[in-house]
Amino acid sequence: MSESTTAPFDWRAGYPSVRQPVFARNLVATSHPLAAQAGLQMLQAGGNAVDAAIATAAVMTLVEPCSNGLGSDAFCILWDGQKLHGLNASGGAPAGWSPAYFRRKYGDGATTPPARGWDAVTVPGAVGAWVALSERFGKLPFGDLLAPAIEIAERGYAVPVLMQQKWAMATPVLREYPGFAETFLPHGRTPAVGERFTFPGAARALKAIAQTRGEAFYRGEIAAAAEAHAKAHGGVMTAADFAAYQPQWVDTISTEYRGHHLHEIPPNGQGIAALIALGILRRFDLGAMDPDGIESQHLQIEAMKLAFADTYRFVADAQAMTVTAEQLLDEAYLAERATLIDPRRAQDFRAGNPVKGGTIYLSAADERGMMVSFIQSNYMGFGSGVVVPQWGLSLQNRGHGFSLDERSPNVVAPAKRPFHTIIPAFLMRDDGTPQMSFGVMGGNMQPQGHLQTLSRMLDHRQSPQAACDAPRWRFNQALSINVEATMRPETIQGLRDRGHQIESIHDSYQDFGAGQFIWRLGDPGVEGYVAASDPRRDGQVAGS
Repeated sequence: MSESTTAPFDWRAGYPSVRQPVFARNLVATSHPLAAQAGLQMLQAGGNAVDAAIATAAVMTLVEPCSNGLGSDAFCILWDGQKLHGLNASGGAPAGWSPAYFRRKYGDGATTPPARGWDAVTVPGAVGAWVALSERFGKLPFGDLLAPAIEIAERGYAVPVLMQQKWAMATPVLREYPGFAETFLPHGRTPAVGERFTFPGAARALKAIAQTRGEAFYRGEIAAAAEAHAKAHGGVMTAADFAAYQPQWVDTISTEYRGHHLHEIPPNGQGIAALIALGILRRFDLGAMDPDGIESQHLQIEAMKLAFADTYRFVADAQAMTVTAEQLLDEAYLAERATLIDPRRAQDFRAGNPVKGGTIYLSAADERGMMVSFIQSNYMGFGSGVVVPQWGLSLQNRGHGFSLDERSPNVVAPAKRPFHTIIPAFLMRDDGTPQMSFGVMGGNMQPQGHLQTLSRMLDHRQSPQAACDAPRWRFNQALSINVEATMRPETIQGLRDRGHQIESIHDSYQDFGAGQFIWRLGDPGVEGYVAASDPRRDGQVAGS
């Protein structure tokens, strides 16, 4: 390979890990091996990266039920070989929702919809994403893409260690919610590590979805069952809410960083937070700093805090926002925000004034050049806790992301999309060619993970696997930061000396996210790709 077509990484840079980068012409990376292998199966059958992504996503609803399900939402960014496309497959609120509806049920003191139960559920969009992607870009028959998931749902799979731990933690909280115990506690308890878990309701639903290309889900018997279940358990979701749903194709938003452009899905999601933070950090020479040192980590944390201050204040369904994404990403505004950072002191930032006048992630790429960045989620562990058991329909709790404050751009309203945390990412070169499809799952850790891993790759030439393995921090609120216990003790102390309130914790599942990365090596028809999978999950890169 010539120097111009190889990834500009120092392959010697690394951290303790059980993973090595994988090089191949066709790749699928996600957080469970069975799902990655389902995607690879589609590629080997003559399918493309979209086919692989759909098959992988369908299996993930079964093998990682704490994080996602058939009732998930989803987002996607894909390069079709010529152009970048965005898909927003988050669902809107039921027609019966309003601030008055929630105040009547939960009192005047309620500030958001509840976190669990039917009053947390918006219309699920993931199945709609699968259908839309297949219809526009897929090669294989839609039914073929769901076949591996149907087989796994019927014959079962052995529950892995990390998933079992999260399953057990959720059980005391959710076991009384309708359908949860019947579906996820088949013997009246959490499945043990290595125990076989079958999902017959989901198998039935996947067959109906496959046979009808999603019509059974949105305009058929599954939607009707969801309405009946909601009515029986105090919700107002209807089959008409399902039938009115359509995923939305969107243009991405982006910012320049170190000869590349990071692309994210525009609001209602939080991807703009990563763009704001990188736009601020362009004003600092991170490449001249120690990537694991105090100065670099402090600047990244402060930039992320500034980004979240604006994101939480202004981001909502795009039609309801009082400022635009373009205003939040304005160069002069970002330069002004960057001046607020004190290199020697942690601060609790507030939103500026830009107006002048529980998730899974997967990535797939094929030898023809198609690259897919896809994410789907039930939000908190097992989402709403509600399951329509005869269909294995485990529903997200994205409605909890709404505000009940009528002054907020994120106030709940019929058919409106809530503020969303799940964000796929895509990196383009400045010459307009694709570089990397990637994501880091885990609540508000996602833009923080995008920032930290990209800085390591672009500022410090660390490989995707090294950037994945490196210790991370997580901003919570105000001055509160979590850091992984593997971070250098002298860096942790230096951050404390600057005023950061730090807790060092061990959590391989949620707190520090889990990433999947596929980086293009020159011409994809010649050199192929290199991929990385996060050791914080049970994941795998499968390639051919």
